[in-house]
Parts: sequence; structure tokens; C-alpha cells
Amino acid sequence: MTGIDEAQQRDFEAAAFRRLVEHLRERADVQNIDLMNLAGFCRNCLSNWVREAAEGQGVALSKDQSRQMIYGMPYVEWQQKHQTQASDAQKAAFEANRPADH
Repeated sequence: MTGIDEAQQRDFEAAAFRRLVEHLRERADVQNIDLMNLAGFCRNCLSNWVREAAEGQGVALSKDQSRQMIYGMPYVEWQQKHQTQASDAQKAAFEANRPADH
């Protein structure tokens, strides 16, 4: 890329990531299983990637801490407020398309 240094690129990527997280918080009606079935990742994947990035920098971050960063609240609270029971069709689609690490 021309005219953009590494720090700027990192800042732009971080801003885009923050916007994605904000969007997912606003769209609590979209279930994780729907995200997995359509895009191959979900909010939990994002929280795992954040935790892995922290660990790569030598920072211990728990699963609960990384999930709260993504969900904007404790995961249990988000589940109680927003998570619905997955339909048989959603479950079947997930099993058919399940990534190896899930």
C-alpha cells in the first residue's frame, strides 16, 4: 500500500474491528449459530482471536474477559438476554459446515 505506514494500517484495522464489534452488539438478534452457518465465525470466535492475540503479546486474558470485550457484558448475561434455542435446521447446517476447530 502506498502512503500508509504500519502504525496507520494497524489503527485503521483496529477501528474497523471496533466497528464490527459495535455492529454485532447492536445486532443481538443475529444468533452466533447464524453467523457460523453463513460466515464461518461468530462472536465467540472473535473473543478467542482477541485472547490469542493477547497471549501472543504475553498478556493472560481469560475466556470470560475476552468474551466480555466482544459482547459488552458478561457472556452469561448476553445469553440470558439474547440467545434463542437453535432450530433443528440451524443445528444441521452447523454440523454440515462445522469448522475443524469447533
